Amino acid sequence: MREQVVADKIDIDPELVPGARNALEVCLQLKPQERITIITDEATRDIAAALQTEVERLGSSYSVFTLEHHARRPLKFMPEIILEDLAMSQVSIFAAQSRPGELGARREMTAVVDHHGIRHAHMVNISREIMLQGMRADFRAIDELSRRLIERARAAKRITCKTPHGTEFGAELSPDRKWLKTSGIITPQKWGNLPGGEIFSAPLNTNGRFVVDGVVGDYLCSKYGDLHDTPITIDVRDNRIVDLVCDHKELLEEFRAYTTTDENSNRVGEFAIGTNTACTRVIGNILQDEKIPGIHIAFGDPYGNHTGANWSSKTHIDCVGRDFDIWFDGEQVMKRGKFLV
Repeated sequence: MREQVVADKIDIDPELVPGARNALEVCLQLKPQERITIITDEATRDIAAALQTEVERLGSSYSVFTLEHHARRPLKFMPEIILEDLAMSQVSIFAAQSRPGELGARREMTAVVDHHGIRHAHMVNISREIMLQGMRADFRAIDELSRRLIERARAAKRITCKTPHGTEFGAELSPDRKWLKTSGIITPQKWGNLPGGEIFSAPLNTNGRFVVDGVVGDYLCSKYGDLHDTPITIDVRDNRIVDLVCDHKELLEEFRAYTTTDENSNRVGEFAIGTNTACTRVIGNILQDEKIPGIHIAFGDPYGNHTGANWSSKTHIDCVGRDFDIWFDGEQVMKRGKFLV
């Protein structure tokens, strides 16, 4: 099945080709004998077109689905025709913009990915700017840096971090919780975001103050962008939000509503370190900004199938800061956003 609706309608932007080629050849390692499913939307069809062209150059069979052609958005569910096609592929890409309330539909997709061991690239809110920056990274070098860092993280009992902007935050770690590396080199064992470049785990416990002066995730990111001038200050005690402060009242209320969706929406489910050294500044897009070297945390679902955490949530929202110092068991591994390892 081939839904030829992308490349036939628009010209390919040559500036998007290097990032698309990097995604397919380096990150996903797509082979000519393999099959790939590309899921996109109307807003992202130029990027999907570049990806499709690179698939055709490699000679792989494929399908391309544009979400609006199969269901009304925001999606209440992932269309069955897409899930059925996905189950027949060895490789997949989701390159589309997020809408409020669509996390459940995306989870239906990633459940199929997990069940079939598909090498899946998650490119939610991918943009032209990201294709020209983070997607042009040397992902093999980032993978090597991530490997060195994850070895240290797995041996650490406590990771602490500070920023000049007020963050003082610490995570207690457990050997029962797995650390995962999503460095851009995607394997059947764990799908990953592109651009890649992070290691993460579900912490046993966290405490302290985390100042979100970078970006927040999900659909709030596209709405509010770079939070440098209106940061959210989050106080955490025993892994739960206990206080929120932000001068932007609408942002504050939306973030508060998001993190009170269910009983675990205000619980720290992810503690992560960005490792994509090609990402040097906040651009206001969580897909790339969470890969900036430094710490980010997420409230909500801990990806328990992968981390080993024994709880779940319907929500997951990432929070990114700036200019971190980081210590593993008292040994400094980052100073003002620069790795020392």
